[in-house]
Amino acid sequence: MSTLQQPAAGATAPATVTEATTTQREPRERATRASRLRTRKPVDGRKVKRSGLLTAVMVVFVVYSFAPLFYLLVNSTKTQASLLSTFGLWFGGKFNLWQNIVDTLTYNDGIFVQWLGNTLLYVVVGAGGATLLATVAGYGMAKFQFVGRRAVFAVVLGAIAVPGTALAVPTFLLFSQFGLTNTPWAIILPSLISPFGMYLIWTYAVDAIPAELLEAARMDGAGEFRIFFTIALRLLAPGVVTVLLFAVVATWNNYFLPLIMLSDPKWYPLTVGLNQWNAQATGSGAQPIYNLVVTGSLLTIIPIVVAFLFLQRFWQSGLAAGSVKA
Repeated sequence: MSTLQQPAAGATAPATVTEATTTQREPRERATRASRLRTRKPVDGRKVKRSGLLTAVMVVFVVYSFAPLFYLLVNSTKTQASLLSTFGLWFGGKFNLWQNIVDTLTYNDGIFVQWLGNTLLYVVVGAGGATLLATVAGYGMAKFQFVGRRAVFAVVLGAIAVPGTALAVPTFLLFSQFGLTNTPWAIILPSLISPFGMYLIWTYAVDAIPAELLEAARMDGAGEFRIFFTIALRLLAPGVVTVLLFAVVATWNNYFLPLIMLSDPKWYPLTVGLNQWNAQATGSGAQPIYNLVVTGSLLTIIPIVVAFLFLQRFWQSGLAAGSVKA
């Protein structure tokens, strides 16, 4: 029996040594693979450098960007008394957010809701119309040759260089001659012109829409309007969304033009209306409502944030579409 058992014992010994060797080798192999992954270079051959200074700058930038939003969120939860007696960047006193929202929406017979409706009207008609006109004009400038094209290019660049506030007073004098002041048209008509949006679509359409694709559509018998709405507009989607967001933000935050154009509070946008509430804290019959001003400011930025989150997917789809070449 002992002689029969020796080969069995000898057969299992090498297997045990192999398992032990494999067990000891696996941690070293994993460490080697991890080291290679850490030191692996990108495809273009350049090393990835990490800068502590740039990281610190980005952290400061993020804090600077989110500090006003955090301030609004924190102080919207406070009453008028606690807003003036507690630290501005932290919660304090009674949690009064829901009551502040109700008071903001119902104060002075719900004038805040009317201001919100006015702002939406100016944005939908003004910013939407500006985006449509900029898209059509930019596409035409990029894909059609005509006499005076360079002159139009120079005029567009010159219009971009002129700030909007410099044109506010001449626009007011012009509109007053036509009796359009203190009406919604005084805000909508100037918002329809977007030289920067036209230039952005122009430069984007040059490379985004191949000339061969347009020629093929024309050979198939498609008209120019059908080509624009069925082919070009889809290819221009990321640029159109970019122009739309710029126009929406500019119209939503427009303050100086409505301030000089409108005198009736029922046509005020949110920017001018909230400033009027803020001005109630000064004068002989001062009635400060800072808690409603802060809460109204918080409610004002919510539609912009929602619009950005909803429209950013068009940017992502545009970037992904341009990352693959035939």
